[in-house]
Amino acid sequence: QAVVDFERLGEHAAAFQGHDVGFCCLGTTRAKAGVDGFIRVDRDYVAQAAELARAGGCKHFVLQSSRGANAQSHFLYLRVKGEVENLVQAVGFDRCTILRPAVLLCKRQESRPMEWIAQQFLGAVARVFPTAYSVPVEAVARAMVACVLQPGEGKVKVLENRAIHELGKA
Repeated sequence: QAVVDFERLGEHAAAFQGHDVGFCCLGTTRAKAGVDGFIRVDRDYVAQAAELARAGGCKHFVLQSSRGANAQSHFLYLRVKGEVENLVQAVGFDRCTILRPAVLLCKRQESRPMEWIAQQFLGAVARVFPTAYSVPVEAVARAMVACVLQPGEGKVKVLENRAIHELGKA
């Protein structure tokens, strides 16, 4: 593991050298970082990390994005996620896999009351419709690893929530 300062990511290019695969789950919230901070973390840092990874020899980049990501969206969160998907694809990896999970089911250290309420509700809904509105973070992690171990099907592959659930069972 290498600890890097994302504000000076270019100074840490050596940490991105010599890796065949890059995994990116970087993100924050607008509430925590403000609008500018959210854009900087979720778009700019991710795009710069992808560029450094590619320059360092990375062949396959795996990006955790979000359900509904769309660079044309009127919603900031979905627009930024769509923008970063486009930026990462433009880097020119041999393979790029984008995962678009729905609401992530996980335990967090910090308090997010509205997210906790949504997770409780969606956890109950998941018992009836397991792949519709949420996904456990463990399933996303397994899917990210599994997509790397499978033969490539094209240059860019986008996995929506249902596909993440299926691949995450492997």
